[in-house]
Amino acid sequence: MVSGSARSPQLMRQLNSSALMRFALRAHAFTAATAMEETGLTRATVIGLCSDLVDAGWLEKVADSREAGLTRMGRPAHRYRLREDAGTIAALDAGEHSFTAIVADLRGSVLARHSLTLDSAVAGRQSRVDTARDMLSRTLEKAGRAPGDLVLTVVGIPAPVDGDGRSPSGGSGFWPLMNAGFDAGLSGRVVVENDANLAALAEQAQQTTPSDNTATLLTGERFGTGLIVDGRLLHGSRGGAGETRFLDTIFDDGYASDGIGALARRWARAAVTESDQPSVLRDIDTEHIEATDVFYAAAAGDALAHGIISDLGSRLARVSVVLSSLLDVERIVVAGAIARALDPVVERARHVLTTEFPPPVPELAISALGGDVVVRGGIELALQRIREQPSDFLPRRPASAPHPHAG
Repeated sequence: MVSGSARSPQLMRQLNSSALMRFALRAHAFTAATAMEETGLTRATVIGLCSDLVDAGWLEKVADSREAGLTRMGRPAHRYRLREDAGTIAALDAGEHSFTAIVADLRGSVLARHSLTLDSAVAGRQSRVDTARDMLSRTLEKAGRAPGDLVLTVVGIPAPVDGDGRSPSGGSGFWPLMNAGFDAGLSGRVVVENDANLAALAEQAQQTTPSDNTATLLTGERFGTGLIVDGRLLHGSRGGAGETRFLDTIFDDGYASDGIGALARRWARAAVTESDQPSVLRDIDTEHIEATDVFYAAAAGDALAHGIISDLGSRLARVSVVLSSLLDVERIVVAGAIARALDPVVERARHVLTTEFPPPVPELAISALGGDVVVRGGIELALQRIREQPSDFLPRRPASAPHPHAG
């Protein structure tokens, strides 16, 4: 039975129902006996709750144990499972220059995905919200789901976010632009969260043995860090835990907040302009040199590009040392759309860590989630919220099923 001091039978039933739903959300087909073993509830309670949850639209009956070939003798056991179409969750990575949305079922299986580019500085706050609304509608349509199926939407933004979904007024107007009012502008229940925090949740969910002390360094145009310390995601009073403004005190080149992608592009354009060193990068119009061009050139043995990679690795090592020293994290995961191209940068950073800094130094790893790391973290957060308090959410009822309160 669920522990705690329930003040009424109704509250106790709600607590027990939540416990059973948490089990059903992670289980496949199950019997009352299995549910009893997992939740500690009595047989009568489980059978009664399963009946209620079938009526409510959360569960459905499936083939009993004999029909499923699981038993031959005795009375067959009823089996239940979560209704696959009980609800849909969505995650949106609302970046500065691009949006990505995915829609998933209540087990986290992705049903559809949609991406587009958007210059937020030109488009403005309202256009960000309008774009998000349109993207979610299109992605739901691709998934074969209706807007009414949506149980919860999580939006990741490149700005600090407090527990109420608000961002500070700082960031030279950038943070308010990024936190454009998605919670009020999108239909249904919406959670707004920092993108690097969502990346950290995604990385933790990927690990078979998650580390209790990990920093996920989301990089591309900017640096952002999601911090899991002592097994908990850090937020801070204004949601600013993991913001990298401290880098201004370490690097005085005016580009402290630039991510690896932005730095690779900036340094390469400057190098081909200011030096006469031979390089295949000179075959590209200077203003069109991108980070990927630098990585490809370095892999082909280009000396100028290799020097940029070396500088990027040294910078990454110093950022890693600061994070490790401040928070005693043992593992730092480099994540983002360009993460899969960063092997030479990370290798250089590992070398600098082991040769220029005393131990202990953090382990460096590269995310395998690519550009979907934020939306995958958004789905993970949505699943966590539903599992924690399933009674706060209403399932989508089957089209053929009458409402339990219908006359």
